[in-house]
Amino acid sequence: MSSPSTPTRGRPARLDRDRTVDTALDLLDEVGLDALTMRRLADAMDVQAGALYRYFATKDDLLTAMAERMLAGLAATGIDTDGDWSERLATLARAMRTALLARRDGARVYAGTHATGPHTLGFAEAVVDVLRTAGFGEEDAARSLMALAHFTIGHTLEEQAALRPSGDGGASDPERLCLAAEPERYPQLAAVLPTLTSGDFAAHFDFGLSLLLRGLRALEHS
Repeated sequence: MSSPSTPTRGRPARLDRDRTVDTALDLLDEVGLDALTMRRLADAMDVQAGALYRYFATKDDLLTAMAERMLAGLAATGIDTDGDWSERLATLARAMRTALLARRDGARVYAGTHATGPHTLGFAEAVVDVLRTAGFGEEDAARSLMALAHFTIGHTLEEQAALRPSGDGGASDPERLCLAAEPERYPQLAAVLPTLTSGDFAAHFDFGLSLLLRGLRALEHS
């Protein structure tokens, strides 16, 4: 008798690595990272849970493959962008944020993984190429890559967390902050609450990104 992942004569295989990753990403969108388990994935694919371990020894291995897939196409981002190196880096960073936002809990999936596939390495190569072509040394280019990626992932983590519905149906984080920041006790904080509680995450991201790029510009001329 054939195993669940072994094709019978004249029928296509029900399980392969690419289809498993695709199904896992679709399931992620449906249930979120906390509810994504190997057993639930196996059920969605109509196979035994053990069949998945042929391709992924652990759930972390699966998450790494999912993270890699999320960056598909990013290596070519910004290649034809007009402007200087800072504009090309900004284009790459925005593309990474968009890719992570495209999946529910996408930043949580990506954070902490260490993918070494062509999508992740291609993106890193594109960033380093922009920097080294602009004249940055090897060490500065490497640290700049990490700073750009860490800022983008960290910001998107917070963005997706803020957009996640409250499980208890209570006040949202901005509402709680507005209630807690009493003007009499925290007058300066209260004055900037409209910006702090704004849902314009693209504006928040672009502001932080501009600070990072200005810092790199200063490093370029140091």
